[in-house]
This record gives sequence, structure tokens and C-alpha cells, in this order.
Amino acid sequence: LERIRKDAASLGLEVISLYGNHKKPTKADLQNLDILVFDIQDVGTRFYTYISTLVYVMEACAENHVPLIVLDRPNPNGYYVDGPVLEPEYKSFVGINPVPIVYGMTIGEYAKMVNGEKWLSGGIQCNLNIIKCNNYKHNSRYRLPIRPSPNLQDMKAIYLYPSLCLFEGTVVSVGRGTEMPFRIYGHPKLTTGSYSFKPKPIKGV
Repeated sequence: LERIRKDAASLGLEVISLYGNHKKPTKADLQNLDILVFDIQDVGTRFYTYISTLVYVMEACAENHVPLIVLDRPNPNGYYVDGPVLEPEYKSFVGINPVPIVYGMTIGEYAKMVNGEKWLSGGIQCNLNIIKCNNYKHNSRYRLPIRPSPNLQDMKAIYLYPSLCLFEGTVVSVGRGTEMPFRIYGHPKLTTGSYSFKPKPIKGV
């Protein structure tokens, strides 16, 4: 993030991180903006927090009367729907709306559902515009050309993520900090299987 901030500063631009304690854009963040563009590659899984950021951005835009453009992208897990629907009492940043674990929509379709179901605070709606994908259908097995985040390094990890990520609330490791995040799982007390683990430092993970 610091490198991005330095590069942006050299162009006279400000970078505002929407994470940690600052998940939702403030009125000051949106001051003097004519329009806001959302262009982030999602992977179609409820606990992948890009859709939570989308909801907070939509809410902030609605509250501050800033139109939002969502640049739609193919969903690499968009060819099926699976898993239980989130119960409202368990709402959090890793589960913000009552949808299945794998919800089978593009990010643009998801934004339209959030607006249509009036899931934003107080039932407000965002001035939303979707730039649709060309030549994408939900039965397409779209392969991402670049990884969407550091721990989803390839398509195998993206396909396993909806199931292996459920271990993250437990003591079981899903391979974060290794060269195969979300492609392996393990724990020192597991005695079955063919894998063994030996800690070693890995640069950049």
C-alpha cells in the first residue's frame, strides 16, 4: 500500500484504503466527487470481502448523493450456486448479506440485487450504473488472467476457496504463509494423510 501511495502521490493523487477501521468511505472521502467507479475482481464467494466493500461503497454513495459505476467482471465461480444462506444475526464483514456461500452472480449483478432488495442501511438505494461484460455467460468457466489477491494464486485455489476457507475459524491451517494457500490444509495433531510440515521463512507471503 505504501508503494501505491508513493506512486499516486507522484501523480498528485490521494490513495484511501477501505479496510481495517475505515471500511466505508466517509463524507470527506467523497467530497467534490462527481462520480465513483468500482472495478474490483470478485471470486463469487460470500466471505471474500470485496462484496462487503461494494456494499459499504454503495451505501456511502447513496448517503452522499454520488452516482456509482460498477465495471462488471466475470465470476470464476459463477457457474453454480451452493452452500447455506447467511442468517442475519451472523452478519459481519465476512458475511454482509443473506446469500449462499457461492452465490453465482457477477459483481454487477450482486450490486443490482443489493439495491433491489434494499439491503443498504435504512433501505436507501444507490444511483447505480453497471457497465456489463461482453460475451460472458454463467456457464463459462472463466479463468482469471492474474490472481485477485495474494493468497488466491491460481485457479485451483479459487475453486477450493469456498470450502477450505471454512477452516479459517478453526485451529486448522489452510496454507496461508506457504507457497500453496487454499490448496492445502493441516494441523500438527492431524496424523493421517501424506503431507508433513516444517516451518521455513518465505519472502513476501
